[in-house]
Amino acid sequence: MNRHETVATMLGRTSLIIATLVSTAVNAQITAKGFATKPMLVAPISGVEGKEIVLLDVAMDPGASSPRHTHPGDCYGAILEGTVELVVEGQDPRRFTAGQAWHNPRGPIHYFRNVGTSPARLQNTLVVDQGKPRTVTQPQ
Repeated sequence: MNRHETVATMLGRTSLIIATLVSTAVNAQITAKGFATKPMLVAPISGVEGKEIVLLDVAMDPGASSPRHTHPGDCYGAILEGTVELVVEGQDPRRFTAGQAWHNPRGPIHYFRNVGTSPARLQNTLVVDQGKPRTVTQPQ
């Protein structure tokens, strides 16, 4: 292998590593003890350049909470099972039970906690900027 082929190979490998790291950061889901998220669907939005929709299945054990976080877009959520409290900085906590839903606009720091005695399931729908992290954890 000559010098040009070696440099080209190294650049190709470096590009692959960088792309993998960026993809991992963009697609990373927040985790905490007793709190789990699983993407159900990720898709572009027809006619809206640079945006995508992400449907997330969220499961929470009793007493569990998500880390404090933000989204680079709007978040719509619905409780499928259980009782969950949504805490948005600067607002009073709001409690939701199965069949209730909410909307969080882009930006506010928030978190969820399962205040019930049984597991909770939520479905969150994010409308976010493509290529950016969908969720950004915030320090306590």
